[in-house]
Amino acid sequence: MRFTTSSKELNEVLANMNRVINSKNSLPILADIVFDIKGDILSMKASDSEILLMAQTTVTDNEGEGSFAVSAKSITDAVKNIPDNPLTFSIEENDTTVKVDYFSGMFTLPVDNAIEFPTMPTMSETEKYTFVIIEGLLQENIARTVFATADDELRPVMNGIYFDLTTENLAVVASDGHQLVRNKILSVKAEDETKAGSFILPKKAANILKNILKKSSVDNAEVAFNGRQLLITATNFSMQCRLIEGRYPNYNSVIPQNNPNIVTVDRTTLIAALKRVSPFANDSSQLVRIHVESGKLQLDTEDYDFSKTASERMACDYNGTSMNIGLKGTKTMEILSNMNSQEIEIQLADPSRAALIVPSEQPEGMDILMLQMPMLLND
Repeated sequence: MRFTTSSKELNEVLANMNRVINSKNSLPILADIVFDIKGDILSMKASDSEILLMAQTTVTDNEGEGSFAVSAKSITDAVKNIPDNPLTFSIEENDTTVKVDYFSGMFTLPVDNAIEFPTMPTMSETEKYTFVIIEGLLQENIARTVFATADDELRPVMNGIYFDLTTENLAVVASDGHQLVRNKILSVKAEDETKAGSFILPKKAANILKNILKKSSVDNAEVAFNGRQLLITATNFSMQCRLIEGRYPNYNSVIPQNNPNIVTVDRTTLIAALKRVSPFANDSSQLVRIHVESGKLQLDTEDYDFSKTASERMACDYNGTSMNIGLKGTKTMEILSNMNSQEIEIQLADPSRAALIVPSEQPEGMDILMLQMPMLLND
């Protein structure tokens, strides 16, 4: 078996494959990447037993067909410093090594039997749900949401992103109990009730998709899922993974429906001010006291154990009731950093109820909402 491929293209695929592979594996073969050649198509796959990532690239000068597995670390280390040049792989039947030639040298690596590589169950056509979404739109919504997922051993359903497909929209939701993100994608919806469904995408799979989906891509990706498995087929790769099983909490029930006091403020100005006052907050609580009154927003932090205080004022648009509310500053900065609009609205009811943070103008075809639970103030 012999084939030639580009070192640049191979490097890009290997970088994505290595996002899946764990540093410690239950099976030695899971430290490998499988190469499979059929005709002029080279298929590669990597897995951690929960996620299977597959990619394809074209090859030239190919002779024969077959497959082999090679250490992901070894092939990545060998290829990453080779400039953009052709790499010629050759392996004879029953050989235990693969030889790779390039413009100024060569190297050999031991190979493993690809038959030992585990497979994942297939989805029955009769039990799966599907929808189509633009790759860049999927990447954007995962990136905007994954930061709010939890690390909760007692409630594993909170450790992923919830996708809720209805006849009205696709909602992408994450929450750790202290903050919540809900993105509604209005352009993606189920044709009827029989095609509506939901799933919880694990955090690791979400982070892999965030990094390998092309932000600028306008190509479509197909998403197929059932109660246990997910299969995403994009332009340059496909990914199959096990889903988090269980019932996700009713996220709509925790979103206040009437927060009449609305603060409109410049997002980047507020982030900068929070960065300046946060070092003076108590290390354990990170409490920031926010005071709003007509035309003014004030941030106050204090750590009396070390005699530290800080205060900042800024202009805002606000005509509601004068109010103090306590928020965890690090969480607020995280929420604001995952929004893109120049101005945001902070919608308040009273100091004991959740604050809603939304863009002043929603992006076309989207409805973005972020929620943060308040902290107790000792007035």
